[in-house]
Amino acid sequence: MGRIIRFRSRRWTRSSGYGHRDLRRKVTLRGLARETAGWLGKLRPFILLGIVASIWPAADPALVEPPVFLASEPEKVDQHFSRCGPGRGHACVIDGDTFKLGKRKVRIIGIDAPEVKARCPEEAAKAEASTAELQRLLNQGPFEMVGRIDDRQDRYGRDLRAIRRIRPNGTKQSIAEDMRASGLARRYWGGLKSSWC
Repeated sequence: MGRIIRFRSRRWTRSSGYGHRDLRRKVTLRGLARETAGWLGKLRPFILLGIVASIWPAADPALVEPPVFLASEPEKVDQHFSRCGPGRGHACVIDGDTFKLGKRKVRIIGIDAPEVKARCPEEAAKAEASTAELQRLLNQGPFEMVGRIDDRQDRYGRDLRAIRRIRPNGTKQSIAEDMRASGLARRYWGGLKSSWC
């Protein structure tokens, strides 16, 4: 016959040896707290990122259009817009993201256009084209302005509004999206501006 191998009874006799928890182990509050703190520690960066992402738009209302539950009643506008300057009319365009209605200045939510008082010739050229494009879009017909119910303004006292138009086929036109699509405005990221030069 062959060689006899003795069975070692000390190995694999506990449930932990098979990768299972010891069912006889007592569950304590301290143990649960330790386990919870362990997985919460791994999720902490994602939780903080979520909090910052939800607070940032609230801190700067010019970043994103207000959701329906925070939006004001739409304000209808049916004006012909000219370029702002001495002796201009009631409604005029200041630059690619701002226009005037009487004494009110309105800043379009979600876009940043080149400044008319440019730092370089490239920005000046883009500012001129951007202003002309906004004037063209506003003069395509009546539109509506929607702000937040708390009627927030930016630090320059401009009313912050989303500008929309209902097309004849029933779809919505967003002036901000059209300006970004033209390449003459960028998404507004608060103080994080890149140069147009």
